[in-house]
Amino acid sequence: MNKSFDWSLRLGLIILWATALLAAKVAFPDAAALARAGAQAPATEGGQPFNQEAKLEELRKKIEDRKDKPAEEVFKNIQQFKGMPAGRLLRVMELGYSKSLGVNCTHCHVVDEWERDDKPPKQIARDMADMVRAINGEQLKKIKNLKGPNPTVNCTTCHRGQTKPALNLG
Repeated sequence: MNKSFDWSLRLGLIILWATALLAAKVAFPDAAALARAGAQAPATEGGQPFNQEAKLEELRKKIEDRKDKPAEEVFKNIQQFKGMPAGRLLRVMELGYSKSLGVNCTHCHVVDEWERDDKPPKQIARDMADMVRAINGEQLKKIKNLKGPNPTVNCTTCHRGQTKPALNLG
């Protein structure tokens, strides 16, 4: 085989591979890509499309007169955010979890039965929040020469809009 043919074959295979990858990405976009595109989230267990923005607005209206009360007084089964105002909890869930992981409420919660612990990602999120607190409260203080007086990590530090931590950042 001559070198020009070998080079052409390799280039063709690279183009074919890249096209296949692009087609797969278009056919099966991840949740973060859907969110960036403003697409509706996948269907809920009941088969109806889940509209997170509308559901959060409904919850905000429902708790309007109690939004400044501690979350555990307004919602059931609060374990991680005791003492946080209920209205702020909704923002933490929306921005801190949904956007950081590229998911919607249905990833961890049963719609309209938010207190249920049926879905494993809900407990995983609680355990990961404990891990983040340990890193920020203990581990980062042990690392010398970090810039800034209070370095911190959060969900986005590793997840970057994906349910699985981003391992290939290159």
